[in-house]
Formats: sequence, structure tokens, C-alpha cells
Amino acid sequence: MGKISYIFLLLALIAEIIGTIGGFGSSVFFVPIANFYFDFNSVLGLTALFHLSSNLSKIFLFKKGLDKKLLIYIGIPSIAFVILGGLLTKYANNYILEIVLGLFLISLSSLFLIKKNLVIKPNKTNAVTGGVLSGFSAGLLGTGGAIRGLTMAAFNLEKTVFIATSAVIDFMIDFTRTFVYYQNGYIHDHDLIYVPFLFVIGLTGTFIGKKILAYIPQERFKKISLFLILTIGIITLVNIIL
Repeated sequence: MGKISYIFLLLALIAEIIGTIGGFGSSVFFVPIANFYFDFNSVLGLTALFHLSSNLSKIFLFKKGLDKKLLIYIGIPSIAFVILGGLLTKYANNYILEIVLGLFLISLSSLFLIKKNLVIKPNKTNAVTGGVLSGFSAGLLGTGGAIRGLTMAAFNLEKTVFIATSAVIDFMIDFTRTFVYYQNGYIHDHDLIYVPFLFVIGLTGTFIGKKILAYIPQERFKKISLFLILTIGIITLVNIIL
């Protein structure tokens, strides 16, 4: 692809800003948006590369402590299962994966909207389970941050510690799945033209998101984010079916 879509880059920036403020991560927005511009395999490859810069910037901007126990309990199973999910994409039908992605976005956003006070018990078992599910989802569908966010929310972390810890785990996931996707042939030479732009967008979007987060209550913005995820999920399904 020699011609760059600047509309796509603008949408990627918006996805990064909203993902930072809403606490879900940018991939839940970026993956379905990118799916309108690229084939699903390319989307997975670009998402992994985009998230590397995005999470590095979060680690730098929100570097006020990490929860080391959650890094182990959630991070290690996430890495293991992102490899499994990434490998399975090679054998799964892309049409089916796109339908699963749409259903996943609709189900996840609906769950959060209906069960506004949904929490899970803050224990080791649930942390490991959340790591398994978020890692597998990230590898198979390109996004798993919302599952990890729900898991980490149970531990009532201070906001900056939450974002920094989540970013480190996410970085480990993205670093791992980049190699898996490369091995699968999902990182294409003609898509790499977008990588420098996405790197800058990851840094800029996170910075802007952090500034806005200081003035807007996260819970209010999270509700808006959920409605956006629901809408994107519906549009994704309709686009696939039609």
C-alpha cells in the first residue's frame, strides 16, 4: 500500500486517546477501525507494532509504581496464552474471526453497561484466569485489554499504578505476539509505511489522554467508551454480514 490514509491515522489517534482515558486500551477501538482498511491478518500485525509504542509511552508517563504481584499473576499466563491465540489465527478462518470480534465487542460492552458495578474477587486464581483470557483474546482477536482491566480493577489500584502495571503487561504481550505474527506472515512490507506514524500517534495519543484524564472523571468517560465499543461492534458485524 503506497498511498497513506490520513483518515485512518486520525482515527488511530482518537482510538489511542479514548483508550487511555477509558482505561480499556486502544486496541479495542483500533482493531475494528483498522479492519475497515486492512485485511484481518494485517490488522493483527499492525496492532502489535502500534501497541509497543503506545505502551512504552504509558510506562514512561505513568511510571509511579508497579504492582509486581499482578505482573507475575496476570503477565506470565498472558504471555503464554497470547502465543497460543496467535498461533491459532493461522488455522482459523478470517471471516469467522471477524464475526467473533464483532460479537466480542458487543458482548463485552453490553456486560459493562448492564452490570455497572461488576467486580470480581481480588485473588490469585482470578488474576491468573484474567491473564489467560486476556492473553488468548489478544493473540486471537487482537484485543484483550478490557478483560485485563476488569481483572485488575478488583485489586483497587491507584489510577497511575493501574495504568503503568497494565501497560507493562500489555507491552510483554505485544512484544511476544509480534514475533508470532511475524512468523505467521502477518507483518507485511507494504504496511510498514504506517509504523513510524503509529509510533508517533502512540506517544501523542497517550500524552493527550493523560492530560484529559486529569480533568474528566474516568467513570464518566468509561461509559462513553462503552457505548462507542458497542457501536463499533455492531458496525463491524453489519459490515461483515453485508
